Amino acid sequence: MKLIVTGATGFVGSEVVRQALRNPFVTSVAVIARKAVPVPPNEDASKLKSFVLDDWTSDYPDSLIEHIKGADACIWSLAVTPSQSRSMDFAQVTTICHDYTINGIQNMIKAANKPFRFVYVSGVLTERDQSKVLPSLGEYRHLRGRTENCLLDIAKENSPNVQVTVTKPGAIDAPSVKETSDAMLKSLFNMFGYTPRVHVSELAAAMIDQCQNGITKDPLWSDELATIGKRVLKEEDYL
Repeated sequence: MKLIVTGATGFVGSEVVRQALRNPFVTSVAVIARKAVPVPPNEDASKLKSFVLDDWTSDYPDSLIEHIKGADACIWSLAVTPSQSRSMDFAQVTTICHDYTINGIQNMIKAANKPFRFVYVSGVLTERDQSKVLPSLGEYRHLRGRTENCLLDIAKENSPNVQVTVTKPGAIDAPSVKETSDAMLKSLFNMFGYTPRVHVSELAAAMIDQCQNGITKDPLWSDELATIGKRVLKEEDYL
């Protein structure tokens, strides 16, 4: 399986790359990034091919189309987090979270194999219902929900050649991650009651499994991702 990964220098994306490089079913990892992506320590560098893209909102250049040609799936983890969004101009947040993503899948479809599976990393706070009044971070949460809706519409229009699912983790655990001290995010999580936690290695492994073996449902929540991840991961593969 040839796998495209975006957001590969981030918390989730870097673990996706690490898991993909040690997965024998993944033959090639085609990274699209805004800066150079280092090979994780002790992993197979020969499988990782990186492309630095400057313009994410235009047609992909021929060199990038060649880079992703024949891909079977993409895990898209490039986005602005809720905390980051509060200190950014919202037009820029929209460009990165929505425009990059929709332009990306549309360009990938041109060069990818069929069926092409697209796994979008979102979050438990996102809201697809654009009429719903949200007390906190409403503009951001609706934006991410609109992106999910657009991706699902693209999959429907191109079915069965394009398949999409959205992962909606809540809290993500890893050895180096401390519990969030962001009061607003804590209060938002509390609105959902009990929000299951998922280890970043389980999240990454679950998404690769969806790419490899087929998308099972949409969306996929933390507890479902943890169940899949625990099933496919070996203890030594955890971060």
